[in-house]
Amino acid sequence: MNDSEKFKDLKQKMIDENEAKYGEEIRAKYGAQDVEDSIANLKGLTKEQYDEAQHKRQMMEETLIAAFNSGDPAGELAQQACELHKQWLCVFYPKYSKEYHIGLGEMYVADERFRAYYDKLVPDCAEFLRDAIQVFCRL
Repeated sequence: MNDSEKFKDLKQKMIDENEAKYGEEIRAKYGAQDVEDSIANLKGLTKEQYDEAQHKRQMMEETLIAAFNSGDPAGELAQQACELHKQWLCVFYPKYSKEYHIGLGEMYVADERFRAYYDKLVPDCAEFLRDAIQVFCRL
């Protein structure tokens, strides 16, 4: 199997896992067409685009930790983290809107699955990110 085939398989595995975990839920919340559009977008990503998105996610998380330690969700570091978060989101969901971003921030706090992901970076990080996103989207 060449690298292109391996990458295609990786994307399909991501889609299948996401579908198994969240498929019904995200279709109910966002609509089948948005989910299908997002899947088509993921399938169309090049390895370079995917790697850049992973780099942005890593940079966002590092910046978010530093921002959390500063204690200011409206501060420069927190807003940089939100910009990186937005850039990462746009790779996977090109229909970005501020309302969508704010909704994700709320979900990161309300849904234990997402809260656990962000709180493993730093305890209470999900709430900090939600607050920072609210500032970011109101600028």
